[in-house]
Amino acid sequence: MRYLVTRHDLHQFIECCMTAVGARSCHGAALADVLVEGDYRGHYSHGLNRLDMYVKDLKTGICAKDGDPTIVKCTAATALVNGNNLIGPVVGNFCMDLAIKKAKQVGIGWVSAYGSNHFGIAGFYSMQALKCGLIGMSCTNTSPLVVPTRGKECTLGTNPISVAAPAMDGDSFVLDMATSAVALGKIEVQQRREEKVPVGWGCDPDGKDTTDPAKILRGGGLLPLGGNEATSGYKGYGLSMMVEMFCGILAGGHYSKNVRRWKETDSVADLGQSFFALDPECFAPGFQLRMSDLLKLHRNQEPNSMARELGVEPLSTTRTIDS
Repeated sequence: MRYLVTRHDLHQFIECCMTAVGARSCHGAALADVLVEGDYRGHYSHGLNRLDMYVKDLKTGICAKDGDPTIVKCTAATALVNGNNLIGPVVGNFCMDLAIKKAKQVGIGWVSAYGSNHFGIAGFYSMQALKCGLIGMSCTNTSPLVVPTRGKECTLGTNPISVAAPAMDGDSFVLDMATSAVALGKIEVQQRREEKVPVGWGCDPDGKDTTDPAKILRGGGLLPLGGNEATSGYKGYGLSMMVEMFCGILAGGHYSKNVRRWKETDSVADLGQSFFALDPECFAPGFQLRMSDLLKLHRNQEPNSMARELGVEPLSTTRTIDS
């Protein structure tokens, strides 16, 4: 059964749950902002669906309930931040604010963090740059859930990446995607609905393609973006490695199999994350005008025959591309 809940009520519920397990009020509000935005934008795998994980992390004490991130190293354009094991949204907001501040001052800001935790949808942070007319990017490593091409063991995370770019009149391009075929939450949702998943989403414990979400979640794993090798899954594998390099490796946090298993609370996550802001005015003038034209070129495409038969709009007419 599905219910319609107002943004305000959902936000308040999340805040209350977090403060009930000892989180600072502002930290609970930061998490609520991200989870509500996730559901509102259609990322149901990363909205209220994830609240139990944050509550468990605080309740068990494996995640810090109080404190603030700290800057460990800093230059005019870069910074390394210790998240001090706080919940991801608190670390993410701190880092993105810092990256934006640097971009306003010197044209570019890159901030990497270690000692962080799950931060919700990556697009929540990249989109913060849009308010300042900047290009934003965010990415994070995650628990090992993805089986690399030709492998059978989970050694990479879903490792999402998001890029947001401003266009004219408040319009924008926002990419928010996992580097796996789908986010783990989509497999979980299908399992709860007792529905199969498409071929190419995941594999069983032997590394073979499967449509059974239970086999993917119990000993199997997700496939990289693109699916198996025949459908170019190695490209998603490469993108996932790139995110790992920007996050766990660059920031000095845990990486690959060193990150704790998904939803386990026997050790700290110590995730690595990176946040980037760029002022397009440092380059050729008219960026937003050209960005609007690029969006128009794709939104005005005539739907193909399959889209017409299904009665859906082309993907190019939407603002956000997500996985």
